[in-house]
Amino acid sequence: MAVQSNLKNMVVCLTLTCLACSAILGGIYAMTKEPIDQTNAKILSDSIKAVLPDGGELSEVKAAGDLEYYEYTSGDAVSAYAVKSTTSGFGGPLTLMVGVLPDGTVYNTSVLSHTETPGLGAKCTSDPAFMEQWKNFGPDKILAVKKDHGDVDAITASTITSRAYTEAVKQAVDFVKSIAKEAGNE
Repeated sequence: MAVQSNLKNMVVCLTLTCLACSAILGGIYAMTKEPIDQTNAKILSDSIKAVLPDGGELSEVKAAGDLEYYEYTSGDAVSAYAVKSTTSGFGGPLTLMVGVLPDGTVYNTSVLSHTETPGLGAKCTSDPAFMEQWKNFGPDKILAVKKDHGDVDAITASTITSRAYTEAVKQAVDFVKSIAKEAGNE
């Protein structure tokens, strides 16, 4: 005789299915957590190295509001900052590591994560012309895309992503300027 379908049997079956799925997901999470954390730490470390000059010592991570940053010292003076800055792009959050010198010069930038459209906004990680313009971007330049009367060449067909990228860089530069102002170095 077949098991009769009733509320009690349905609840038991659903509960057992949920417990089995939860156990499988929990096991996969436990197995992948450490490799994912190691990969993220390597990405962060590589990004910090890419946006700072050589020959200094990096501080531990510091936080100020929504921003995380690192001080890079040569001798007793801070020679640069690596600032983690996030804005909203076309596809969602766009997170950059921005290297900024104390005078407000952008030393370099690196994308930590993004959800931009492949082939369009995702070019913020691969378009050589777009990436190269950020190296030694001086404090005398206007941090806005040319369409908005600035000095940044936008990625073709990706103005929203270009604006978001520029805004993330601007947040980092403004933050470093505020630190310099507080320290009396402006």
